[in-house]
Amino acid sequence: MYANLDEAVKRLEELDRQLSDPEVVRRPARLREISQERAHLVPIVERWRALERARSELAEARELLEDPEMRDMAEAEIADLEAKLPVLEAELRRALVPPDPYEGRDIILEIRAGTGGDEAALFAADLFRMYSRYADAKGWRIEVISQAEITVGGAAGKAATGFRELICQVSGRDAYTHLRHESGVHRVQRVPLTEAQGRIHTSAATVAIMPVAEPIEVDIAEKDLRIDVFRASGPGGQSVNTTDSAVRITHLPTGIVVQCQDEKSQHKNKAKALKVLAARLLEKMQSEAEAEAAEKRRAQVGSGDRSERIRTYNFPQNRVTDHRIGLTLYSLDRVMEGALDELVEALNEHLMQKLLGGAAAG
Repeated sequence: MYANLDEAVKRLEELDRQLSDPEVVRRPARLREISQERAHLVPIVERWRALERARSELAEARELLEDPEMRDMAEAEIADLEAKLPVLEAELRRALVPPDPYEGRDIILEIRAGTGGDEAALFAADLFRMYSRYADAKGWRIEVISQAEITVGGAAGKAATGFRELICQVSGRDAYTHLRHESGVHRVQRVPLTEAQGRIHTSAATVAIMPVAEPIEVDIAEKDLRIDVFRASGPGGQSVNTTDSAVRITHLPTGIVVQCQDEKSQHKNKAKALKVLAARLLEKMQSEAEAEAAEKRRAQVGSGDRSERIRTYNFPQNRVTDHRIGLTLYSLDRVMEGALDELVEALNEHLMQKLLGGAAAG
């Protein structure tokens, strides 16, 4: 992106000038774009300056080797700087990696029961609980947009709640950065609640993570929508089943269908459904762009495809394995309580190494 420090400094000065331009200030989208670029560039300039300073100090220390009285001090300083330089160079390489364009966004989280019948629905509920605990620990807010809930009776007379589908918005600092690698098939191996013989079954749920779309990114024309209203069904508050408050929106050009019935207000259900539709359209645009750039796709952790099995949760062995990076942890009990940091950090580090390798190859 930048050939040298002078080039980076000039770009930073140009961004600072633009931020003080009244024309830019009046355009929120442009102002946000410049602010994001500046936030990425400042640490680059700082690390580059630190690296240049260390290199200059190393050159000066080597010159002092000629002075017998300064030799010991110079040798100690040289050893210190030679150990410091690779660290500074690595930090600069990391800083130079372009940020993900969706960093800092809130996300739409979709969880759907996959193969496995009622057990898959129970696992979908477990995954939602896991992400909810993780969000609580991070101080994020979760707002349920839509849910299809079922009650499953157990072999021992116990009943539990599962989800055929649950859609929610996760709002908070770094929500996208921490959860962007969760898209895909999550497989579970355990004795189901409905199993009387104690046999281990395998079932699955799919997860999709989509950044909340900005209005300027997705243009949804009213003429492209078919909006149907109907009477909500299932559990809900008073009047939820007696008024035509549920909304189903079909995006005619793509065939994407979204429906929401959790709110008593038809207006609120429509607003929530439009938000999910915008996120799905953005995801579709992103997937199509990535399909045209296969080399870029390989720089990501897995494909992010919902059909790709990404992780297995083995309850009898208290084991969770992420298949994309070959990481196995024997702390599934803690993971299901929301202790996801070790997985998240390993996935983000793997992505960074991929991006650094791609930058070096380029």
